[in-house]
Amino acid sequence: MLANRSQAYWIVLGQLAIGLLAALMLLAVDWIHAYSGLIGGLIAALANGVFAVRVFARYRAQEPERLLGRFYGAEFQKLILTAFLFAGAIIWISPLSAVALFGVYLLVQLVPILVSYFLD
Repeated sequence: MLANRSQAYWIVLGQLAIGLLAALMLLAVDWIHAYSGLIGGLIAALANGVFAVRVFARYRAQEPERLLGRFYGAEFQKLILTAFLFAGAIIWISPLSAVALFGVYLLVQLVPILVSYFLD
């Protein structure tokens, strides 16, 4: 579990790095897969970055219920942002490889598990 803001930002940076690395590797297939994968990685990292900023903003320790509310609100915002970003990518970017888009998105979603494992 995340203990502080620093770990959250390292996770987001790790997600950006993995998304970029995956996109570079997809260049071996073709450029459509590469930029589709990059977009998927950026969607995941951006949504998780927004979540981290919202959750790890300053709060008063005397009000833990507000922190819980902040978690729920940030998660809801993250889901809405992710849905809009995917919809925008699917509508406005053509040609697009859905396999690369969603595949790199899912790959980047695994980064928090790995980073938190190595940071603990």
